[in-house]
Amino acid sequence: MPRKPLIAANWKMYKTPAQAQEFTKNFLPLVANHERDEIVLCPSFTSLSVVIAAVTGSGVGVGAQNMYSADEGAFTGETSPVMLKAIGATHVILGHSERRQYFAETDAMINRKLKAALEHGLTPIVCVGEVLAERESGKTNEVLLRQTRGVLAGIAAAQAAPIVIAYEPVWAIGTGKTATPRIASEAHGVIRGEVAKLLGPPVAEAMRILYGGSVKSDNAAALMAEEEIDGALVGGASLDPQSFGKIVKY
Repeated sequence: MPRKPLIAANWKMYKTPAQAQEFTKNFLPLVANHERDEIVLCPSFTSLSVVIAAVTGSGVGVGAQNMYSADEGAFTGETSPVMLKAIGATHVILGHSERRQYFAETDAMINRKLKAALEHGLTPIVCVGEVLAERESGKTNEVLLRQTRGVLAGIAAAQAAPIVIAYEPVWAIGTGKTATPRIASEAHGVIRGEVAKLLGPPVAEAMRILYGGSVKSDNAAALMAEEEIDGALVGGASLDPQSFGKIVKY
């Protein structure tokens, strides 16, 4: 069965609830009846409920940008998978490079979150990727293998079907630089090969691997033409409904 592409908008720390609602109102007509791709909007926590209400009946999913691994407890400032499910969230981004860089998230922490997301029926979009110094020193594959093994530790093949991996070359996030389709495809191949070793070829063949790193309307089609690329995790270009609509319609 062919892998259904997933196009996810990561709004990062942008948009008030009113702005999120306005975006959704303008965006949904642009993708009405669009069934080729799965579409997911990932607003900040304060806008989740607003966006979930706004997309009801549209077929568009809504994800959080992060979550904690425990169901509840004395973890001030955190949000649990139970809370996300309760408001109707369907997806969650885990281990984004900004979480790793600014909040010291490790593969082990991301792995615990991944297990919690699966336990509660959330579709996890798990991020891996190298920084510029690692790419320039020829360590890209080493980093991707290490991170893929780390985030998937202890995951059984039977429970892996919902997992989505996002390859985000950190040097291409918010910089305007984009990995060429060939570079991105090669990285996806490395990740898929490691998933095959860890979880078996059938799981690897079915798993969607997204590209994230300065995806825009003018490069989306070339990236999506690569057989290894199963969609996109879009940052800055997802903040405008027209721009994101063009990416979805690549």
